[in-house]
Amino acid sequence: MKIIADAFGGDNAPVEILKGCAMAVAEYGVEIILTGEEETIRRVAAENSVSLERMEIVHAPQVMDMNAEPTEILKKYKDSSMAVGLKLLSEGRGDAFVSAGSTGAFVVGASLIVKRIKGIKRAALAPVIPTVEGRYMLIDCGANAECRPEMLVQFGVMGSAYMNKIMDVQNPRVALINNGAEEHKGTPLQQEAYRQLTSSPLHFVGNIEARHLPQGGCDVAVCDGFTGNIVLKLTEGLSKALIGQIKGILMKNTATKLAALTLKGGLADFKKKMDYKEYGGAALLGISKPTIKAHGSSDAKAFKNAIGQAIRFTKQDVIGSIEEYLAEMKAKE
Repeated sequence: MKIIADAFGGDNAPVEILKGCAMAVAEYGVEIILTGEEETIRRVAAENSVSLERMEIVHAPQVMDMNAEPTEILKKYKDSSMAVGLKLLSEGRGDAFVSAGSTGAFVVGASLIVKRIKGIKRAALAPVIPTVEGRYMLIDCGANAECRPEMLVQFGVMGSAYMNKIMDVQNPRVALINNGAEEHKGTPLQQEAYRQLTSSPLHFVGNIEARHLPQGGCDVAVCDGFTGNIVLKLTEGLSKALIGQIKGILMKNTATKLAALTLKGGLADFKKKMDYKEYGGAALLGISKPTIKAHGSSDAKAFKNAIGQAIRFTKQDVIGSIEEYLAEMKAKE
């Protein structure tokens, strides 16, 4: 399998990206295509003793400005590491694409260069978030600030396919994020989406309030991208604050430090469970080929895990499963 990696996307590029790719080659036995300024890639790799074995470099002279308008990836930044990587994917040069670069440019570029799955109205960003019970997928978390009801139904379809194939969840529970559990709650968007989800072949379990998401009330939480992004950022912030508070309590004095020793294993497991680096990145579902958006601040470990996620995405044919769900829904119309 060959994974295309944007060597210049993210806060810690290119050094952490190169390290992550080297780790992926060693752990997964995968081949990598690096897109970016070739001379810089080779220099940084040499300076940091990073092996480029089983890695091909495709020269891309531009770096996408994180503050640029997303649509500029099509013209002004068409020779950027992200645009070149997406073009290689569209041409079949690799099996999947991974980038930690600009989220907006990633969504626009993937949608217009690689193209969406036939029948999918909008692609959606879909991170997997830990819960008390296990984990759930949040879809959409930022690709589409405004949505129509039928788009939320398609998000449920794509999320169900991913959780079934990648997370091995049988008959995933789909819920609609709302400000109450009753079916009449929410704006006209949520009310109509509720009606359409109820009549869909999905395992729809109704509305879910944000406070119940950490308890594991569903496997796929559907919402518009504006709502999802707020849920995601709040979850990340609370997790970081909680871990910091626990550490502060346990480091307060000698007695609490001794107590911390007895809790060391459990605390390590908890921290690992809440660490975004363990999950790699967010799948951009709805694109005709596997695309993974790694966290902008990804270090080598996080980027390596994002590549692992891309490998599983490809091997389990999530895109094929989404197409099957869509066909089933069309047949029931």
